[in-house]
Amino acid sequence: MGQTSIYSRLVHMTGAWSTAYGPFVLRSALQPIFRRISDDVLDVYAFQGLVRAERNEEPYPPSQFFPLVEPQDLASVDSLLRSIHILNVGSLNRARSGVFVSFQPQLYIEPAAMRLELDRIRLAGHEVALQPDRIVCDINANAGESRLIANAIRQLRQAGFRISISNYEASETSVEVVRRHKPDFVRFDGDWVRDYMHNTAGFALLKVIVRQLRDDGIDPIFERLEEGWQVELCSDLGVTLLQGYALARPELAPTNFNEMFPEASFSPTADDAPSAGGTQPWRATGARPAAAQPNPTRPGRVFGKRGSTS
Repeated sequence: MGQTSIYSRLVHMTGAWSTAYGPFVLRSALQPIFRRISDDVLDVYAFQGLVRAERNEEPYPPSQFFPLVEPQDLASVDSLLRSIHILNVGSLNRARSGVFVSFQPQLYIEPAAMRLELDRIRLAGHEVALQPDRIVCDINANAGESRLIANAIRQLRQAGFRISISNYEASETSVEVVRRHKPDFVRFDGDWVRDYMHNTAGFALLKVIVRQLRDDGIDPIFERLEEGWQVELCSDLGVTLLQGYALARPELAPTNFNEMFPEASFSPTADDAPSAGGTQPWRATGARPAAAQPNPTRPGRVFGKRGSTS
């Protein structure tokens, strides 16, 4: 794939941006990340961009699609996907919501390649009025050489973007990455979190880790929350950024999220307090495991509709 204008490889149809690679059509699926405003009120804080690939209308999971991409094309495909995610989130015209997009430092080793990619991210954001601080570049905690990660984070921050470290599981490697780079967000590995939520000792450890991150000014994100009791436990843990099927499933752009989860209206005299006309609260359903009940389950109220499977 050549270095022509990135927009020459983007398509805007039926209200959404998409792209292609060879015989594959590549589309955005967006999944909300919610912020807990109060005990029973959540608002969409950002959307994570997820690729959906299909060939002859047959879906290809990312684990099957990416091995088919030629090594010399990986950076271009990565850039195209990031662009359509940013454009599709910006097209929702929400006043505050941001977008989380994957960034792979190992694909942009050369300074010229990194500068070009920073320009492309800025251009996509400018096209849909997303300021750089609403674009979060998500880097895998196990992305590889620390020097490459450090260089990428430094340049992304200089460009005004925010940083997230994903797949965090308190391993020696991920702890060191977070300690050294102080990202804005840490996205916990969903399987690891669920294992620790199921017992009292694990819950206590999670609480300590979350408190340490928040003391360092880092927002923890718990993802892949699949049951209501897991969402409720996040409140006890002090985690306010939440994502998972228990809240909303990914939807192909253009999504129905504006109708399902309209932006909350906030009182100008109170921080993080929704006005009477704001987002309707969400109610968690399901029971907690007996071993993981540090506090009684809180009552809740209904928050919008559930998302549909993409």
